[in-house]
Amino acid sequence: MEPHRWLPLEANPDFLKQLGIHPDWQFVDVYGMEPELLSMVPRPVCAVLLLFPITEKYETFRTEEEERIKSKGQDVKSSVYFMKQTINNACGTIGLIHAIANNRDKMNFETNSSLKKFLEDSLSMTPEERAKYLETYEAIRVTHESSAHEGQTEAPSIDEKVDLHFIALVNVGGHLYELDGRKPFPINHGETSDDSFLEDAIEVCKKFMERDPEELRFNAIALSAA
Repeated sequence: MEPHRWLPLEANPDFLKQLGIHPDWQFVDVYGMEPELLSMVPRPVCAVLLLFPITEKYETFRTEEEERIKSKGQDVKSSVYFMKQTINNACGTIGLIHAIANNRDKMNFETNSSLKKFLEDSLSMTPEERAKYLETYEAIRVTHESSAHEGQTEAPSIDEKVDLHFIALVNVGGHLYELDGRKPFPINHGETSDDSFLEDAIEVCKKFMERDPEELRFNAIALSAA
């Protein structure tokens, strides 16, 4: 069976509004990783999305990381909302769902919010069941497609191979988690706090960049208080 495939998504600020989330949180660009540039990001920050290239070096690292965690184990709180990615090019939307789902106590949803309904319906599901549910959840797919067409650049064709990928970094219960639907489980990157979360998340982003020093295609956006 052909895998589900969506149009690749840019970081479109209207996407939150279209999903029925009140504008008291917003996505803002992180212009650089130095302290003075991080100080320009409005606080508090409750999630960071990182866009990065999927390269051979990264894939090698990903396999090694998975094997290491499977043999050594890690602590992941049961309250972490995590879903797998089974739809091609849906990583931007899944990153956004991860960011919102793990901060849903901070969000104000419109009554008829399609995302609020999706989260309520899928809370008790496994990561695989959430992925399957998203495949059939028309309201989010339609919002994703219209958002992809509204990006600043022309949307690539639906069959074009895109080697850029979004992940979400979130703080759940004082631990920083990397949530990537291509991975089998969340990755616990250690302790964090509301105050230090942005800096801690950027340290994780730097590791991605250090693994691929020739690459320039990295971009971080923060989910910040408006």
